[in-house]
Amino acid sequence: MELRKLNLFNFRNYEQVSVSFEGQVHCLLGKNGSGKTNLLDAIYYLSFTKSSLLATDTQNIKTGQNFFSIKGTFEGDREVLCSYQVGQKKVMKENGNEYSRLSEHIGKYPAVMIAPNDIELIWDGGEVRRRFIDSMISQVNREYLERLISYTGHLKMRNSLLKRFAERGSVDHDLLESCDRQLIPCGDFIAKTRQEFLSKFSPYFQRHYTFLSGSDSEKVGIAYRSGTDDETLSDALSKNLNRDIILQRTTMGIHRDDFIFSLDGFELKRHGSQGQQKSFLIALKLAEFDILTAHKKFKPILLLDDIFDKLDDDRIARLIELVGGGTFGQLFITDARPDRSQELLREAGIGAEIFLVENGTLTRL
Repeated sequence: MELRKLNLFNFRNYEQVSVSFEGQVHCLLGKNGSGKTNLLDAIYYLSFTKSSLLATDTQNIKTGQNFFSIKGTFEGDREVLCSYQVGQKKVMKENGNEYSRLSEHIGKYPAVMIAPNDIELIWDGGEVRRRFIDSMISQVNREYLERLISYTGHLKMRNSLLKRFAERGSVDHDLLESCDRQLIPCGDFIAKTRQEFLSKFSPYFQRHYTFLSGSDSEKVGIAYRSGTDDETLSDALSKNLNRDIILQRTTMGIHRDDFIFSLDGFELKRHGSQGQQKSFLIALKLAEFDILTAHKKFKPILLLDDIFDKLDDDRIARLIELVGGGTFGQLFITDARPDRSQELLREAGIGAEIFLVENGTLTRL
């Protein structure tokens, strides 16, 4: 899966830019704030229908404008267009045909991004880790994505009912049961699928961590922690109903689950060094790349945003070794230190397209 052309209009700091890509490795070089990450995020948009950085589409519109568009042409002359105008719904099209639902696009043009904010996976709450795992599974399992969307909708409805019950001081059990009958099967399916996926994902992850760390003496793990491990979701919802009414939200379910990252049996964020945490994060993303490749039978686009500043020389060398060994397909790299990237790739014998990014412009060097 390779991106051949990218066209941006009013996206972030880009008024208008059109660029073509040849080969497999592309370096975007320039000062911090010049727009390198914005280019990677535009590619991310074409895969996920949303930004990897900003919560709302409006935030991605160039200052002073009221809309943006991103168009990508992939191998085989497949064209993907994402456009958004303030006050209207976001539009995604493939070869001129608009999707009726954005979820129909997920998984068709897979991409994996490794970026500085990945540290949130270790340090933030379970929501970030759930989102990471859910995103991976959704790209390879259409039913999972549909069940996740359905669960989210029914959860919102249940929370609305709980608020209503709390306000009027009585519970409509028939109405609540009707909602739970929709929620519970989705939750059971999601929990089971997460557990099965993790058993397939973990070997990829462990292999990459061992390679990046340069040692097989460190034992890493990912454990799925569910609040309903010892009981069914149906029983948990019933048992916690009074508490849910008081708090006006559903306190048990797959939306509260977490994935625990460990190193030698201890929680990573408390016992892992900076180097170990960096290796852990990159191994997670490389394992994501592998499992997507295994399911799709082609390689996703890999986006490396400013990661050389976050790695020591040994880990950089090992990552470059993977690039030079043909592990990846199309690769986009950003770096604020042009000489460093070019030297690393040159020493590894890797040919790359070099682009200079300056204040919303892109120049091929």
